[in-house]
Amino acid sequence: MPHAHTSPTSDDNKSLRQRRTAKRREDILRAATEIFGNRGYKSGSLTEIAEQVGMTHAGILHHFGSKNQLLLAVLDYRDEADVQDLEGKHPPEGMDLFKHLVDTARLNSTRPGIVQTYAVLSADSVTDNHPAQDYFRDRFTELRAMIARSLSQICEPDAMPSSAALDTAASAIIGVMDGLQVQWLLDDINVDLPHATAFAIDAILAALVAGRTGSRLESDS
Repeated sequence: MPHAHTSPTSDDNKSLRQRRTAKRREDILRAATEIFGNRGYKSGSLTEIAEQVGMTHAGILHHFGSKNQLLLAVLDYRDEADVQDLEGKHPPEGMDLFKHLVDTARLNSTRPGIVQTYAVLSADSVTDNHPAQDYFRDRFTELRAMIARSLSQICEPDAMPSSAALDTAASAIIGVMDGLQVQWLLDDINVDLPHATAFAIDAILAALVAGRTGSRLESDS
């Protein structure tokens, strides 16, 4: 007996449209990540992004509304890539966080496009009226708080550094990681990104745990 032909239901059609839309949005985000990384936000055009994915300029705006909104979506897309394999899709705390940071550096050494986009856009964001300025300011504030909290968890309670010392160490870890990424992008032959990252974080942790929270290089005046 032949099978009866069944037509797709409205729910099936809706699900198919949603999958196609999600796929098209991801294609746009991948293209925008590459173009913003290569050219920066101001020089990277929506027309070039549209051409790369076989769409019109209006098609890009249909999905993201504006170039500013596309940029913020690219930054969120990059952040999601960092935590996609983590339990709960959220960074761990305590010593596990610092292991995660080194693992992230190791992963980044295999995806220069993502690293380049972050480096270019974070540097661009310091310019006047840049649409990602608030994003990066908030990102660094949240990162410093998260790292400082994990630093406090690995210190002995009776030798706990001051909040200022924890914040300074957190800022130093972020600065080292971002600076090493730029060096690696410029010279990946001579800069071992994961090894240098681990070395620097180890040194900061050792100084903090040992109670060496002051600097021997700063003037007393």
